[in-house]
Amino acid sequence: MTARKMRLGLSIRGHGYHPAAWRHPNVPADGTLFVEHYAQSARIAERGKLDMIFFADGAGIRQGDNPQGSLSRTGRDMIELEPMTLLPALAMVTQHVGLVATASTTYNEPYNLARKFATLDLISKGRAGWNVVGSWSEHEAQNFGLETTLDYDTRYARSAEFVEVVKGLWDGWEDGALLFDKAGGRYFDEAKMHVLNHQGRFFKVRGPLNVAGMPQGHPVIVQAGASEQGRELGAATADVIYAIHGSLDSARSYYADVKGRMAKYGREPHDLKVMPALCPVVGATRAEAQAKYEELQALIDPLAGLASLYSTFGDLSGYPLDAPVPDTAFGRQELRSISVQLIERVRREKPTIRELYLRAGITGSARIGTPSDIADVMEEWFETGACDGFNITPATLPGGGEEFVEMVVPELRRRGLFRGEYEGQTLRENLGLRPVINRYHRDRRAAE
Repeated sequence: MTARKMRLGLSIRGHGYHPAAWRHPNVPADGTLFVEHYAQSARIAERGKLDMIFFADGAGIRQGDNPQGSLSRTGRDMIELEPMTLLPALAMVTQHVGLVATASTTYNEPYNLARKFATLDLISKGRAGWNVVGSWSEHEAQNFGLETTLDYDTRYARSAEFVEVVKGLWDGWEDGALLFDKAGGRYFDEAKMHVLNHQGRFFKVRGPLNVAGMPQGHPVIVQAGASEQGRELGAATADVIYAIHGSLDSARSYYADVKGRMAKYGREPHDLKVMPALCPVVGATRAEAQAKYEELQALIDPLAGLASLYSTFGDLSGYPLDAPVPDTAFGRQELRSISVQLIERVRREKPTIRELYLRAGITGSARIGTPSDIADVMEEWFETGACDGFNITPATLPGGGEEFVEMVVPELRRRGLFRGEYEGQTLRENLGLRPVINRYHRDRRAAE
């Protein structure tokens, strides 16, 4: 039995993480339009005592109609509710599970975002988390009056400053700043309210924030990024990193690298939880699990499959699906890490076009098997320095999330790897993170 426990999140975006999930008979195709669809998954996560639900998001539809006609065959990530409007509603139907949403540092301003997440933390009584992303898609840029997105290095530099400004605004009111002293006539203590007056490369923000008294001090910061810049930003600022790895070796290497960068920022390794994606397809038997997976695979429309390969290989619609990827299709990659993985797979395995898009469906995070099989993989990764837990990305929602909670979570508990009850009141407490120390309080204490 181990004293260290896994941290688990449930990603509840859309219909699920298989590209054909919306076509599955047990998935409501219109579910993403209704709060009840998301509330069902949130309650499932809380019933399983999971740390958080996670809502990935983008500022628009990020796919083009490439090849022509493919967009109408793609249901994944198309139409859904805006998360900062959705999560307060989910806070009202849950009591313990954390509420994490993606918000872009490219198409927001620090003050607005700091205010929204501070409000969510108050509404949820300390369960808010912000997944920090820099937007990469040209389709998103064109929704904000731009022709193309910021270059890679600028996106990360802007993100780093953005996070620093937001944290500064959250620190603007120390604990005890709000007096509410009716008899004495003092609403707040002037010595404990601070004006940020930030002036940097990207932002000029005065402050203070007009939201205060957050239960967590700071909402939990989540970050994702496999690049050099992404790793550095995560080591410097993140409480949680959401990663995607195709192998145990790559996960171990990433884990050691990011944790090894933290000391120069005055942080300890346990101040950061690395939670890679895991997409479990679970059955009572291995044959049942495989049959579930094959049912989903059969629902992938060929045009939708070709669209998933377009950004790396271009338009393959003129080639036979059961022929190899042509040599002329190499060298187009737009998304660095994803494209590199696909190209390496083609060179190593030489799949047909159909085989490639089928294998690319739910990435290398897919695990198919019995509850024991899934728990074996999770335990090996957890115990051998690859992660601190997992962000579960179910193939279908809400069913895939429910199967994980009902079948895999009990097996993890039997092995002593996961909690039986929530330990704290806030997301930060349940993740085992240290309390936030307000910068002004810290500086004053250091000066004494």
